[in-house]
Amino acid sequence: MAIKPSQIQAILQNKRKYFRTFESNNLSALDTYQAAWKTLCQASANELQDWLTAHPGNVGARPLATPLAANAQDQPGIHHSNLQWGSREQSLQWVKEQLEGVTTFAVDGSQIFSSKDLSLPIALVQVGWFENPHTSEADYTKDIELDILTPHDLKAYDPATPAERIVNLRRFQMETERLVSYIEQVRDPDHCLVFFDGSLVATFADAYEEEARKAYVKALLKLVRASEHHRVPLVGYVDTSYAHDLTTLLELYVGIEGMPAVHDAQMLSRFMAWGDCTPIFQCDRTGILADYKEQADRITFTYLKTNQGYPARIEMPRWMHEAGITHQVLHWVRAETIVGGGYPYAIETADQTAVLQTNDRQIFFRILQDWAHSEDLQLRWSRKMMSKLRRR
Repeated sequence: MAIKPSQIQAILQNKRKYFRTFESNNLSALDTYQAAWKTLCQASANELQDWLTAHPGNVGARPLATPLAANAQDQPGIHHSNLQWGSREQSLQWVKEQLEGVTTFAVDGSQIFSSKDLSLPIALVQVGWFENPHTSEADYTKDIELDILTPHDLKAYDPATPAERIVNLRRFQMETERLVSYIEQVRDPDHCLVFFDGSLVATFADAYEEEARKAYVKALLKLVRASEHHRVPLVGYVDTSYAHDLTTLLELYVGIEGMPAVHDAQMLSRFMAWGDCTPIFQCDRTGILADYKEQADRITFTYLKTNQGYPARIEMPRWMHEAGITHQVLHWVRAETIVGGGYPYAIETADQTAVLQTNDRQIFFRILQDWAHSEDLQLRWSRKMMSKLRRR
């Protein structure tokens, strides 16, 4: 039965005060952080450096260059791109100039997980990738790779380990492994950009058990190390970031009370126009970075305005900053988002390549059913799942 709009409207109206209170408090907190950002950006190089020296660890973010000079009183600490065009055609011409001969590569994943609807614990994980050489001499490449997780892989007899988490980890590993294998065979690293769809700092895994936590760190360390060793530029693109690295820095530097509802991207957004970015910072948060060994202080980030929403978080290995290539790489990212309508075209296409549709799910289960029958395995479907398959 369809939802009843009248009920939704009545409940929203009845609880409107809670939403208004939240919005009012959030706006007040936002003003506080934005004022603190201006204070930070107006600090001299000596002031900021002395403070950073007195606070050697876990301040959220460390600027890699000081001072954080203000370009204007109302837009402090922002590097303006000054990229404006009179037409779509002109912007695409700029894109061509930036990306001509530059190979971009991205990977994304998808999965089919039967959960408790099927008597046989099984999952299918697929990753798809997209390579675009941006030259008339070579075509783009799209392809997929898949894996099937068995009852052994899913630890079917260990109720303490959620099977869905195992599937998500395997997908993550396949994505990073494909990126690493690609990086290792790049012939012209100076004209290549590899996109990772997500954060290079696996803070989300802090809440996981030790085995899973270590597995995520191992996968990301291998990726970051491969980028540094082979000198292939790598960007971790986070379209919707709720990170608090800069707000943590402001809380400590200015001495304001922490307000978790405000995050970095939200705080910065009002200062930024399309194409603008912040200075480069070293990520210096508590938690999982302690497991990153020699890379613990070598993950950097900036915020880049790529659409009308909050700025995206761009994470990069520190070697790129040391090599002086981040300016050019960010231009490549800007160009990709122009083609993709506010989101990197390479990642968007990799996602379309990897995604498993309803029809793929049906094909997989039909093949599984035929195979199980040939192997004389007892395969039982829940009534709920059978009903869904019939209706869809």
